Amino acid sequence: MRKHTDFIRNQSRKHTEWFSKSLPMIASENIISPLAREMMLSDFQDKYAEGTVGNRYYEGNRYVDNVERRVKKLTRDIFGVNYADVRPLSGTNANQAVLMAFGGPNKKITAPDVSDGAHISSAKFGSVGFRGMEPKTYPFDVDEMNLDIEGTKNLLRKEKPDIALFGRSVFLFPPPLDELKDVFEEVGCNVWYDGAHVLGLIAAGKFQKPMDEGVDILTGSTHKTLPGPQKGVVLANPASEEEKERLSAGVFPGVLSNHHMHSVAALGITLAEQKKFGEEYAEQIVKNAKALGQALYERGIDVLCEHKGFTESHTLAVDVQEHGGGGTLAEALEEANIIANKNLMPWDDVESAKEPSGLRFGSQALTRLGMKEGHMDEVAELIKKVVVDKEDPKSVKRDVEELRKNFQNIHFCFSKGERTYGHTELLKTTE
Repeated sequence: MRKHTDFIRNQSRKHTEWFSKSLPMIASENIISPLAREMMLSDFQDKYAEGTVGNRYYEGNRYVDNVERRVKKLTRDIFGVNYADVRPLSGTNANQAVLMAFGGPNKKITAPDVSDGAHISSAKFGSVGFRGMEPKTYPFDVDEMNLDIEGTKNLLRKEKPDIALFGRSVFLFPPPLDELKDVFEEVGCNVWYDGAHVLGLIAAGKFQKPMDEGVDILTGSTHKTLPGPQKGVVLANPASEEEKERLSAGVFPGVLSNHHMHSVAALGITLAEQKKFGEEYAEQIVKNAKALGQALYERGIDVLCEHKGFTESHTLAVDVQEHGGGGTLAEALEEANIIANKNLMPWDDVESAKEPSGLRFGSQALTRLGMKEGHMDEVAELIKKVVVDKEDPKSVKRDVEELRKNFQNIHFCFSKGERTYGHTELLKTTE
């Protein structure tokens, strides 16, 4: 009935209007470019493309094959790998594919703990557990917000896992892979890195280079520091054809059927933009995160790891126990049009998830909108008004809307006009 379509369309428009007046600071979200959005609305979204390039189970895929072939090449080039699968529908789906290929009830896995910032897919109640595996978690150094190196070495030697998983959702600093490399070789495990949050930083060489530091498989979602559509990738340098086939089969038919070609095309646009703008964008993301951390810290907010410059990524972890707790404050910030999320801190248990000690802030979307270090001081002041001063969020909301008026354009991407003027060489389709 028309009332349903009108309602849904109206809600979508209200959401868009709300976010155009807000400060988007969820660390796991970003804003796709106009050209990428155009691909999401294309006829590709109506079609099936089961199988692999040139070997489909449906007809009508000649242009689909051209696009997927090009997107895979862009992915391999940008990440410096010889195997890239762009079919997964999300980062979690990519993780499921790796677990389908190499996990199972008779396999052992080590991983970070959820309270230490791990993603839920690495937990027993997530994708790892779904494959019948129980992760053994690494010891964690809270002061450094990173793995306890000696404890991790001891755990790896004791457990001798088939898979050693690294990567987190509260991802402030690179894990010390170089210092663990000898142990990986000694144990003989598959080293897997979930780089969902930092994929754009990795692509730009602004975080770490996992594939040079002992990692066998890199997975990630493509809509965080890589500002593309909601999708996932599996990247590797397979040691054999058999390993390559296992990875491919882990994706299809392992954990998906159709793989949403409109989002593959949008990812291709994002990767082309990454080649041109990615380094500058990633550098500004980290600068902004550090500046925001400093500005919040100076306002009496306990941002973790002040002694390390707060972060080397897009993310800040903030302890707000004394100000009312993460859940309560996330809701208050939302009322002020500051969109962030509550988050477990290392000292919390999983049962604290509804009212954890922390908040998590990300700088990547604000950077995408054109903000720089100086603007982070203004953002921090608005956060302080809600968190510390306990001002009425509705009053702060007016100040947020006033600031956001000056940041309505998407940066670090090709505009619709530019696509005909010198940048199409990155997007040309070849057989």
